[in-house]
Amino acid sequence: MKKLASGKSKKSISRRGFIRGAGLTTAGTVVLNSGVLAFEHKESYPKGDLIAEGAVEIKMKVNGLSRTLSVEPRTTLADALRDQLDMTGTKIVCDRGSCSACTVYLDGKPINSCMTMALDVGQQEVTTIEGISSGEKLHPVQEAFIEHDATQCGYCTPGMVMSCVHLLKHNSNPTLDDVKHATRGNLCRCGTYPHVFKATLSAAEKMK
Repeated sequence: MKKLASGKSKKSISRRGFIRGAGLTTAGTVVLNSGVLAFEHKESYPKGDLIAEGAVEIKMKVNGLSRTLSVEPRTTLADALRDQLDMTGTKIVCDRGSCSACTVYLDGKPINSCMTMALDVGQQEVTTIEGISSGEKLHPVQEAFIEHDATQCGYCTPGMVMSCVHLLKHNSNPTLDDVKHATRGNLCRCGTYPHVFKATLSAAEKMK
């Protein structure tokens, strides 16, 4: 093999050459002049079905009723509930899953509806703040929120109520720390947390 004046082979790779090649891309395979593979990326996630850009008709079970909606693929569950079904109890505040004002239940589990696509709901049942009361009779947590003045501007209230109802459904005798843990993702800019905690503990006592 022919040597260069410096004694290095033509096939060798310099530090500068490697960095230059590594910086070309972070996806795919980069082949340098030397023949060295800098990066090799392979997709490891399954590909979903291709969905058209226009609106599609879907069926969704909400608060025990089957509903038919026409939604675009980009439509979130929160937008579908508010705009398509006129269930405005679910609030959109941060619209990025950080405040939990839009909390609803999906098969009984609290989720951020602003981060859930309507098309992904499928056969799962959605429960909103409108669905936790019994007709005209409020849920004990809702009554306690009124009694203990746990609402201020009201934007965070539906999400707070949903989190607290879910807690009491699975823990009939919660401690203050349990309530704090259950509402840790619910942000209240008015700072009404102490009233929320008192209301939830009061509702737990009445539900025994």
